[in-house]
Amino acid sequence: MFKKWGEIMDYNYPLDYTWSTEDIIDVMALYNAVEQAYEQGISKEEFMKAYRQFKNVVQSKSEEKQIDQQFKEVSSYSIYQVYKASLENDWIKLGK
Repeated sequence: MFKKWGEIMDYNYPLDYTWSTEDIIDVMALYNAVEQAYEQGISKEEFMKAYRQFKNVVQSKSEEKQIDQQFKEVSSYSIYQVYKASLENDWIKLGK
């Protein structure tokens, strides 16, 4: 459980505990970017920077899909949907 934007978030991020600390930081940066895309909006440039760092850690498409599904289950946010929106927009804002 942690506090973000004044709201207590009570879910666990999907992480592979064989990753290095640097890898975990890079993956967490993508999770934060996806959350920002849904909650506040994010620039394509900022999201793609986080996505590229994530892809350095998670290189296989099947592992990426599995992580996206796990993340969506705990947060209701989709990495894929944000990525898809980034292909068409310079500013990404999903959700309400």
